[in-house]
Amino acid sequence: MQPQSLLAAVDLGSNSFRLQVAKVENDQLYMLDGLRESVRLAAGLNQDKILDKPSQQRALACLQRFGERLRGMPIEAVRAVGTNSLRVAKNAPAFLLQAEAALGFPIDVIAGREEARLIYKGVAQGLPQTKERRMVMDIGGGSTEFIIGTALEPLKLESLYMGCVSFSGRYFPNGEINKSNLKQAELAASAELQTIVAEYTRGHWDVALGSSGSARMLSDILEQNGYSESGITRAGLEMLRAQLLKAGSAQRLELLGLKPERLPVLPGGFAIMYAAFRELNIERMQPALGALREGVLYDLLGRFTHNDMREATVQQLMRRYQVDVKQVARVSKLAHALALQFFGAEDRESAIQQLGWVASLHGIGIRVAHSGYHKHTAYILANADMPGFSKKEQARMSLLALSHRGSMKKLQGLLTDEENIVLAMSLRLAALFYRNRSDIELPEMKCLFSGTKFYLKLGKGWLEQNPLTESALRDEAKQWKSLGVNMQVSEL
Repeated sequence: MQPQSLLAAVDLGSNSFRLQVAKVENDQLYMLDGLRESVRLAAGLNQDKILDKPSQQRALACLQRFGERLRGMPIEAVRAVGTNSLRVAKNAPAFLLQAEAALGFPIDVIAGREEARLIYKGVAQGLPQTKERRMVMDIGGGSTEFIIGTALEPLKLESLYMGCVSFSGRYFPNGEINKSNLKQAELAASAELQTIVAEYTRGHWDVALGSSGSARMLSDILEQNGYSESGITRAGLEMLRAQLLKAGSAQRLELLGLKPERLPVLPGGFAIMYAAFRELNIERMQPALGALREGVLYDLLGRFTHNDMREATVQQLMRRYQVDVKQVARVSKLAHALALQFFGAEDRESAIQQLGWVASLHGIGIRVAHSGYHKHTAYILANADMPGFSKKEQARMSLLALSHRGSMKKLQGLLTDEENIVLAMSLRLAALFYRNRSDIELPEMKCLFSGTKFYLKLGKGWLEQNPLTESALRDEAKQWKSLGVNMQVSEL
């Protein structure tokens, strides 16, 4: 990709939506402009995990304003990510179509552990690169991420289904705080934390950092009211807890450091933080400057500076599943060449890049079972933790892996996008020509794609000399016809 002078990140959080624009100078980022709006998307999730209309309208109005600020920026210079509320909402796909139209850019919904990785990346960029082990906690609106890392490297990543918006709505629906509902919220948070206690208690890390708005608010309250000399402390939280119960409501609190826009989510955020201090044996936590949006920006910068996390993930999966490197190289090279011809003069750099990743991983399912291995590959690509990749990217790679061999009937209603059809055709043909998994002398090839018709012309006499491949290509044409796609093979 061409280097960019400006990059932008949009964080569609479950509590707030944030926009950050940064200038690129000598492979470094300098923050220029930031916007934040309290959308409280998680508050609009009902018991059936459906986003209600008011929350959607708040979100769309915010994204329209963000879209105005981003207007004119190249699509590759902007990355928008959705978090927990968009992960769990059943009507998220329909909402995302409207959201992308409002923003003017694609939106990637990222997995919980990917969110944790990006949070750590944002936090670590602003810290000295020492060998100390850091535990980073980020209380979001609908989920809370925990990361242990050293310098720029995250070592452990977790995402738990609890957040300041969801907990505030569930346990403090009217804003009232009493011994009963506060205890219930704290116990619920403690129960969630049990899954990570063994690996995240003090002793596994040297310093604790809080990267969320909840952590910064709690730190401000404790420091400004004399409950803590620096940061969040266990003793300070105990004093604040007593004040919450005495006031009976966050709205009736009279404390320095309270920001009006965060009052509705204070009880839920406090309960989660209080439980984490107790369960993970935390004594002190300092607020961190960086967060998800900075992590997204630095990750995006890496894609322009040959430090793309997605490339590293693909290489790691290739090693884990012991792929046949020579076969991968053959299939990747031919699929790339075919796709370039089918697309013609159109600029499909991103699609070609994804095709290369799928070609590199198309055979990993063989390590599960040879029979139907493409189905195993598709499952792995759809469900594995793949740092750097969004859920949308993983779903597309899974579809292409599933389509690279076997009957096309399984793809009825799935393989409909024209770009995906071209990528699938390129990968299927590459795998077909190299199915004996050895080097062969390929014929001269001329390819053309027009609407729903593919033309493949091969060097004169080659098909006659390779009757097995000729037969396979005839079968291939029949397979595509079942999807309403015509494929014509002839000689040059």
